[in-house]
Amino acid sequence: MITHYEINTAGHDYAVGDIHGCFTALQVELDRIKFDPKVDRLFSVGDLVDRGPECEMVLDWLAYAWFHPVRGNHDDYVCRQDSCQIGNWLQNGGAWFMGLSSYEQLEYQAQFQCLPLAQDIETASGLVGMVHADPCVSDWAKLPEFMSNRNGRNSLMWSRKRMESDDQSNVDGVKAVIVGHTPTPSGPIKLGNVWHIDTAGWHHSGHFTIINLDTLLIV
Repeated sequence: MITHYEINTAGHDYAVGDIHGCFTALQVELDRIKFDPKVDRLFSVGDLVDRGPECEMVLDWLAYAWFHPVRGNHDDYVCRQDSCQIGNWLQNGGAWFMGLSSYEQLEYQAQFQCLPLAQDIETASGLVGMVHADPCVSDWAKLPEFMSNRNGRNSLMWSRKRMESDDQSNVDGVKAVIVGHTPTPSGPIKLGNVWHIDTAGWHHSGHFTIINLDTLLIV
């Protein structure tokens, strides 16, 4: 449920906010920053699908060796399609999935179930963690225990507690934690050492935020 990545000595590591089926727009931004798939890596805070027009392109992106997402709450809908609130999912962009054949649905489900709920990345300036919504712990080392039950795992994908309470405390054990989930169209928000970078690139009024994980600078 937690994937670790060693330092990238050949190129740059970047993170991007929620994608929501807008892969062409994301590619435009990658081209703008001169992203080099031969040496660079792109880490995603999840919510790869729903809402946008290109959800079915996600399988192509998951095949890229340089693309590394965590599982968001919308991705988790796919994993638990038989037990989620279908009405809520449909209201939030899940109609694309209902139009697939049962075989196609199983393929998406199988691939999304392989997505970790958290990942951490070694950089030249320290370890960077990533979850979809909220790290929910005061120390990154406590994350495996927190994830040992379904309520904890759900919190990583759904919680807005840090944002709603304006929690400025740091998460120990990491230089930074990168999250999405809560849209901040005016720009990324940093609370303690937690960066909220879902700037609604999937919406006509927003834009994609891409952050360099080594420098923590927006590019």
